[in-house]
Amino acid sequence: MSDEDLPSEEPTSEPAPPAPAYPNDTLPAALARHNFTLPAPHIEQLDKYCRLLWDWNEKINLTRHTDYEKFVGRDLLDSLQLAAHLREGEEILDVGTGGGVPGVVLAIIRPDLRVSLCDSVGKKARAVENMIEQLGLEAPVYPHRAEEALEDARYDALVIRAVGPLWKLLSAFRSHWDAFRRLLIVKGPKWLDELNEARRRGLMHSLQIKTAAEYPVPGNDGKSVILKIWPKNVPER
Repeated sequence: MSDEDLPSEEPTSEPAPPAPAYPNDTLPAALARHNFTLPAPHIEQLDKYCRLLWDWNEKINLTRHTDYEKFVGRDLLDSLQLAAHLREGEEILDVGTGGGVPGVVLAIIRPDLRVSLCDSVGKKARAVENMIEQLGLEAPVYPHRAEEALEDARYDALVIRAVGPLWKLLSAFRSHWDAFRRLLIVKGPKWLDELNEARRRGLMHSLQIKTAAEYPVPGNDGKSVILKIWPKNVPER
């Protein structure tokens, strides 16, 4: 029997993942590509955070952004946009922090802020708490839902990214507006659909909303926005 008569072998392994767009990339190189300028100590801390996050990500699912290009073009970009709408010395709560974005990033790039973080998934909260400890930051992490964190504390702003649809967020915080002044929410191109659904459910009657920022996201056709939401008859902050 010739080799041509032998049955072909089925592949025994998964296809190799695509090669990274920027092999041997570094955080300074990714920052330069996106025209971001940060103080050297912040870059050092962010680089250490990335390595800690990616190490933890091999144990539990914390992020899909496991290279410098995605970290800078997504995580850091959103965090910088949020930072532009936070006043000096404000106290903020990162709701559903996941792997620590934006809370850990804000604590690094805006050391004037008083940052707290929460996540209802205990193992994620513990991972973030470990990273914060190794980074030498002072930022408490609460292993429960944000509604519980609001029972005994007051915040200037809740920052929210990739947690859930707008109507669910507004419903969850409907009875907690005495514990914070405003919401700052990162949303993608379909945010208007989410807003219409929130209005349909009657969740915007006592609230006002403003598009605080709109910006393109590398690799996406649409734009992201920062939505600022606060009660009616209350001055904008």
